[in-house]
Amino acid sequence: MKPEEGKPNQPDKHSRMVSTALVLIVLSGISFYLGGMGCSQKYRYGMPDIGNVIQSSKPEAIVPLQIKAVTFPECESSFQDYTPCTDPKRWKRYQRPRLSFLERHCPPLAERNECLVPPPDGYKSPIKWPKSRAECWYRNVPYDWINKQKSDQHWLRKEGEKFLFPGGGTMFPKGVSHYVDLMQDLIPAMKDGTIRTAIDTGCGVASWGGDLLDRGILAVSLAPRDNHQAQVQFALERGIPAMLGIISTQRLPFPSNSFDMAHCSRCLIPWTEYGGIYLLEIHRILRPGGFWVLSGPPINYRRRSRGWNSTIEEQKTNFLQLQELLTSMCFKLYDQKGDIAVWQKLSNNTCYKKHDAPNNYPRKCDDGTEPDSAWYTPMRPCLVAPDQKHKAIALGSLMKWPKRLHAYPERMGDVRRGSISAFKHDNSKWETRVKHYKKLLPLLGTNKIRNVMDMNTVYGGFAAALIDDPIWVMNVVSSYSTNTLPVVYDRGLIGTYHDWCEAFSTYPRTYDLLHLDGLFTAESQRCEMKYVLLEMDRILRPNGFAIIRESAYFVDAITTIGKGMRWGCRKENNERGDVNEKILVCQKKLWQSSIKSSR
Repeated sequence: MKPEEGKPNQPDKHSRMVSTALVLIVLSGISFYLGGMGCSQKYRYGMPDIGNVIQSSKPEAIVPLQIKAVTFPECESSFQDYTPCTDPKRWKRYQRPRLSFLERHCPPLAERNECLVPPPDGYKSPIKWPKSRAECWYRNVPYDWINKQKSDQHWLRKEGEKFLFPGGGTMFPKGVSHYVDLMQDLIPAMKDGTIRTAIDTGCGVASWGGDLLDRGILAVSLAPRDNHQAQVQFALERGIPAMLGIISTQRLPFPSNSFDMAHCSRCLIPWTEYGGIYLLEIHRILRPGGFWVLSGPPINYRRRSRGWNSTIEEQKTNFLQLQELLTSMCFKLYDQKGDIAVWQKLSNNTCYKKHDAPNNYPRKCDDGTEPDSAWYTPMRPCLVAPDQKHKAIALGSLMKWPKRLHAYPERMGDVRRGSISAFKHDNSKWETRVKHYKKLLPLLGTNKIRNVMDMNTVYGGFAAALIDDPIWVMNVVSSYSTNTLPVVYDRGLIGTYHDWCEAFSTYPRTYDLLHLDGLFTAESQRCEMKYVLLEMDRILRPNGFAIIRESAYFVDAITTIGKGMRWGCRKENNERGDVNEKILVCQKKLWQSSIKSSR
């Protein structure tokens, strides 16, 4: 708690410090389990550092939190693809304009389900990477809509017990590799490590992002939950980074100046409508010097207008309007050939200074909203100008991949206590920790673990230590914690903002490994432990693992809840043998539903 105004904290004696510390630990643990505040709005406040409190109580060991045994029931089989914050059953409650009903709308506490999401009938362990990029089990993602509606575009096809992914798409009938080859001819920076991070809006089954992996480019494939059944689930089943999301009324959950490249292949986003507000959001998240690639309407309108059920005049007008908007937002047309056009976001300040004039559109954002504020933050029709104090974040100024991973990120200077020594220490710490993890979980580093999430990263050190393994990591930064996600992106890694009091933007059974480091300690004042663990169970694949690094105070309670979710957990020492911090290695069991659906 914060001290009362005008009453500074008084120095306590050592005995009083110990008793106060123990009271804080017990109260925070009880509040975590019995109820969280469940807030959605972002605010910041000081929280006691329980880790330091624990150290002050030496040599006494922590008395663990104990809770009663609990058993969670199975959800009905209709919950097999349940996404709590993008649930089609609740769409009618929300606004239709700009498809805002497809955005995140999480159920209130009273409507949360306390049951275990079942797998589909016949679910099997996913096919291992890299074979999974080309095929997956039909019963794991048993949806036929895309197969039937997009069969002529070769998104995927069903053969026997499997879906096959031939690499087709609306704008690449000759295959995605041929399409990306054409793109590389237009953007040489895709070939030499200059471009490392990308975002694909309206990703289909993520074939574009999948192809880029072999070219050293890590893409976040983004799509909403809509009539294109399970696009994101197909992507993650293939082992390709993806998450649910839509450009609508809220900012995307990424910091400003993050992605090196953004891509839209006939993604049906109305770029020129609403004053170009969707283009302004692309501008916000794109790094200075970064590229925006568009294929499909209205590019190549002279040849394609008839196939787009439009006239040449209509498409020409749309193209000219698009070009005018992009120029006004400090983009330049970089190159164009056939169905592909490329724009580059300018990195110098000359263009942005023109927007100081009140009559220029779009105006500069000057309403006090932070450029990186992106958790339930409404999009605004204004231009986020790059901060001129950051000279080294522009594409071309950053080191090329892979040197970029271990180069000191300039924006770490914006983080409290961020320094070169802190960055080096973090890297060294996580290299040591990951070596220890691999002893505890030998499958880590093999192709049996592909999709990994670091649930509360700081600088992406866990992901960096795994960079040579056949995995990818979604780095999550709490919307309530210090903003370190720009550092993650400057290193050439990917991630998102999130609040673990709510469900994550993904389908069930999409991650092989969840890692957390003190998450329950950090969030004990807000989020109920039970709901965080149930959400972990929802997104973890059957036979998947969780590595839970926590205060010894919480581990027994976590193990008890895990047992009620049909997890098997074992307690291990950390690499230092610290008695006050433990590591839980948990595995989710594969089970089949015994309840018929009535949903």
